[in-house]
Amino acid sequence: MIKFFYGDDRLRANQAIKKFLGTTYEILDGVDLNPNDLPNIFLGASLFSSSRNILIRDLSSNKAVFDELPKYLGTPHQVAIFESKLDKRSATYKDLKNQIEFEEFALPPDPNFKLVFDIYKTAKQNGPQAIAMLAKIKPNEDPIMFFGLLVSQALKDFSYRQGSREKQILKELSKIDLQIKTTKFEPWLLVESFLLRLSSLS
Repeated sequence: MIKFFYGDDRLRANQAIKKFLGTTYEILDGVDLNPNDLPNIFLGASLFSSSRNILIRDLSSNKAVFDELPKYLGTPHQVAIFESKLDKRSATYKDLKNQIEFEEFALPPDPNFKLVFDIYKTAKQNGPQAIAMLAKIKPNEDPIMFFGLLVSQALKDFSYRQGSREKQILKELSKIDLQIKTTKFEPWLLVESFLLRLSSLS
Protein backbone atom coordinates (compact mmCIF):
# COMPACT_ATOMS: atom_id res chain seq x y z
CA MET A 1 0.00 0.00 0.00
CA ILE A 2 1.26 3.46 -0.92
CA LYS A 3 0.10 6.60 0.82
CA PHE A 4 1.14 10.23 0.30
CA PHE A 5 1.65 12.74 3.09
CA TYR A 6 2.38 16.31 2.08
CA GLY A 7 2.53 19.86 3.37
CA ASP A 8 4.63 22.22 5.46
CA ASP A 9 3.44 21.00 8.88
CA ARG A 10 6.18 18.40 9.25
CA LEU A 11 5.35 17.62 12.88
CA ARG A 12 1.78 16.51 12.19
CA ALA A 13 2.84 14.74 9.00
CA ASN A 14 5.52 12.82 10.89
CA GLN A 15 2.99 11.73 13.50
CA ALA A 16 0.66 10.45 10.78
CA ILE A 17 3.52 8.65 9.03
CA LYS A 18 4.45 6.85 12.25
CA LYS A 19 0.84 5.87 12.75
CA PHE A 20 0.80 4.43 9.22
CA LEU A 21 4.24 2.73 9.27
CA GLY A 22 4.86 2.10 12.94
CA THR A 23 8.01 3.20 14.72
CA THR A 24 10.49 1.15 12.67
CA TYR A 25 10.86 1.82 8.96
CA GLU A 26 13.40 2.33 6.20
CA ILE A 27 14.02 5.93 5.04
CA LEU A 28 14.96 6.78 1.46
CA ASP A 29 15.56 10.15 -0.18
CA GLY A 30 13.79 10.42 -3.52
CA VAL A 31 16.49 12.60 -5.04
CA ASP A 32 19.03 9.77 -4.66
CA LEU A 33 16.95 7.14 -6.48
CA ASN A 34 16.92 6.07 -10.10
CA PRO A 35 14.25 4.07 -11.95
CA ASN A 36 16.27 0.86 -11.65
CA ASP A 37 15.96 1.04 -7.84
CA LEU A 38 12.17 0.86 -7.88
CA PRO A 39 11.61 -2.90 -8.37
CA ASN A 40 13.75 -3.65 -5.33
CA ILE A 41 12.07 -0.93 -3.23
CA PHE A 42 8.46 -1.72 -4.07
CA LEU A 43 8.63 -5.44 -4.84
CA GLY A 44 11.75 -6.79 -3.12
CA ALA A 45 11.60 -8.53 0.27
CA SER A 46 14.00 -7.94 3.13
CA LEU A 47 16.13 -10.70 4.67
CA PHE A 48 13.85 -10.90 7.70
CA SER A 49 10.37 -10.28 6.32
CA SER A 50 8.39 -10.36 3.10
CA SER A 51 6.67 -7.10 4.14
CA ARG A 52 8.56 -3.84 4.60
CA ASN A 53 7.73 -0.40 5.97
CA ILE A 54 9.33 2.35 3.89
CA LEU A 55 9.35 6.15 3.95
CA ILE A 56 10.44 7.96 0.79
CA ARG A 57 11.03 11.69 1.10
CA ASP A 58 10.50 14.22 -1.72
CA LEU A 59 10.11 11.68 -4.49
CA SER A 60 8.39 14.12 -6.84
CA SER A 61 11.58 16.22 -7.01
CA ASN A 62 13.04 13.33 -9.03
CA LYS A 63 10.75 13.38 -12.08
CA ALA A 64 12.26 10.34 -13.82
CA VAL A 65 11.51 8.18 -10.77
CA PHE A 66 8.23 9.84 -9.80
CA ASP A 67 6.80 9.20 -13.27
CA GLU A 68 7.41 5.45 -12.79
CA LEU A 69 5.42 5.27 -9.54
CA PRO A 70 2.06 4.23 -11.07
CA LYS A 71 3.68 0.93 -12.10
CA TYR A 72 4.15 -0.05 -8.43
CA LEU A 73 0.73 0.59 -6.91
CA GLY A 74 0.39 -3.14 -6.22
CA THR A 75 3.35 -3.19 -3.83
CA PRO A 76 2.96 -5.62 -0.91
CA HIS A 77 4.79 -3.16 1.35
CA GLN A 78 3.61 -0.21 3.43
CA VAL A 79 5.12 2.78 1.65
CA ALA A 80 4.71 6.35 2.87
CA ILE A 81 5.80 9.14 0.55
CA PHE A 82 6.35 12.54 2.13
CA GLU A 83 6.42 15.67 0.00
CA SER A 84 7.06 19.09 1.50
CA LYS A 85 5.68 20.53 -1.74
CA LEU A 86 3.49 18.66 -4.18
CA ASP A 87 2.82 19.88 -7.72
CA LYS A 88 -0.81 18.99 -8.36
CA ARG A 89 -0.45 20.02 -11.99
CA SER A 90 1.84 17.09 -12.82
CA ALA A 91 0.53 14.26 -14.97
CA THR A 92 1.71 11.69 -12.43
CA TYR A 93 -0.25 13.33 -9.60
CA LYS A 94 -3.37 13.41 -11.77
CA ASP A 95 -2.85 9.72 -12.55
CA LEU A 96 -2.40 8.80 -8.87
CA LYS A 97 -4.95 11.01 -7.11
CA ASN A 98 -7.90 8.67 -7.65
CA GLN A 99 -5.94 5.49 -6.98
CA ILE A 100 -4.15 6.12 -3.67
CA GLU A 101 -4.70 8.28 -0.61
CA PHE A 102 -3.21 11.75 -0.29
CA GLU A 103 -3.24 13.48 3.09
CA GLU A 104 -2.30 17.16 3.46
CA PHE A 105 -0.73 18.72 6.56
CA ALA A 106 -0.69 22.50 6.15
CA LEU A 107 0.42 24.97 8.76
CA PRO A 108 -2.23 27.55 9.63
CA PRO A 109 -1.74 30.83 7.79
CA ASP A 110 0.46 33.33 9.59
CA PRO A 111 -1.85 36.10 10.84
CA ASN A 112 1.06 38.53 10.52
CA PHE A 113 1.73 37.75 6.86
CA LYS A 114 -0.28 40.72 5.56
CA LEU A 115 1.32 42.96 8.17
CA VAL A 116 4.77 41.95 6.90
CA PHE A 117 3.71 43.10 3.43
CA ASP A 118 2.41 46.37 4.90
CA ILE A 119 5.67 46.93 6.81
CA TYR A 120 7.73 46.46 3.66
CA LYS A 121 5.45 48.74 1.66
CA THR A 122 5.55 51.40 4.39
CA ALA A 123 9.35 51.19 4.72
CA LYS A 124 9.73 52.13 1.06
CA GLN A 125 8.24 55.52 2.00
CA ASN A 126 8.74 55.90 5.75
CA GLY A 127 11.32 53.83 7.62
CA PRO A 128 10.54 54.99 11.18
CA GLN A 129 6.85 54.25 10.74
CA ALA A 130 7.73 50.74 9.49
CA ILE A 131 9.88 50.20 12.59
CA ALA A 132 6.94 51.21 14.78
CA MET A 133 4.73 48.69 12.96
CA LEU A 134 7.39 46.00 13.35
CA ALA A 135 7.51 46.58 17.12
CA LYS A 136 3.92 45.30 17.40
CA ILE A 137 4.71 41.85 15.98
CA LYS A 138 8.42 41.53 16.77
CA PRO A 139 7.98 39.60 20.08
CA ASN A 140 6.14 36.80 18.27
CA GLU A 141 8.20 36.67 15.09
CA ASP A 142 11.42 34.90 14.18
CA PRO A 143 13.84 37.44 12.60
CA ILE A 144 15.13 34.95 10.02
CA MET A 145 11.62 34.03 8.91
CA PHE A 146 10.65 37.70 8.81
CA PHE A 147 13.72 38.48 6.72
CA GLY A 148 12.75 35.69 4.33
CA LEU A 149 9.33 37.28 3.87
CA LEU A 150 10.96 40.63 3.12
CA VAL A 151 13.06 38.94 0.44
CA SER A 152 9.95 37.35 -1.07
CA GLN A 153 8.27 40.76 -1.26
CA ALA A 154 11.34 42.29 -2.90
CA LEU A 155 11.49 39.46 -5.44
CA LYS A 156 7.81 39.95 -6.19
CA ASP A 157 8.40 43.66 -6.82
CA PHE A 158 11.34 42.81 -9.07
CA SER A 159 9.18 40.38 -11.08
CA TYR A 160 6.84 43.29 -11.87
CA ARG A 161 9.48 45.93 -12.55
CA GLN A 162 13.21 45.35 -13.07
CA GLY A 163 14.19 48.93 -12.31
CA SER A 164 17.38 50.23 -10.71
CA ARG A 165 15.69 50.62 -7.31
CA GLU A 166 14.40 47.06 -7.32
CA LYS A 167 17.88 45.80 -8.23
CA GLN A 168 19.49 47.89 -5.47
CA ILE A 169 17.03 46.54 -2.89
CA LEU A 170 17.89 42.96 -3.85
CA LYS A 171 21.61 43.74 -3.59
CA GLU A 172 21.10 45.14 -0.10
CA LEU A 173 19.08 42.10 0.94
CA SER A 174 21.79 39.76 -0.36
CA LYS A 175 24.37 41.62 1.75
CA ILE A 176 22.16 41.30 4.83
CA ASP A 177 21.62 37.60 4.12
CA LEU A 178 25.40 37.11 4.07
CA GLN A 179 25.78 39.08 7.32
CA ILE A 180 23.09 37.01 9.03
CA LYS A 181 24.86 33.82 8.01
CA THR A 182 28.46 34.84 8.67
CA THR A 183 28.48 37.42 11.47
CA LYS A 184 27.31 37.70 15.04
CA PHE A 185 25.16 40.77 14.39
CA GLU A 186 21.72 40.53 16.01
CA PRO A 187 19.39 39.69 13.07
CA TRP A 188 16.69 42.12 14.20
CA LEU A 189 19.22 44.98 14.13
CA LEU A 190 20.10 44.13 10.53
CA VAL A 191 16.43 43.93 9.55
CA GLU A 192 15.58 47.23 11.24
CA SER A 193 18.59 48.94 9.67
CA PHE A 194 17.40 47.78 6.25
CA LEU A 195 13.86 49.05 6.85
CA LEU A 196 15.22 52.46 7.87
CA ARG A 197 17.42 52.67 4.73
CA LEU A 198 14.85 51.31 2.30
CA SER A 199 13.21 54.64 1.46
CA SER A 200 16.57 56.11 0.41
CA LEU A 201 17.59 53.25 -1.90
CA SER A 202 17.44 54.11 -5.57
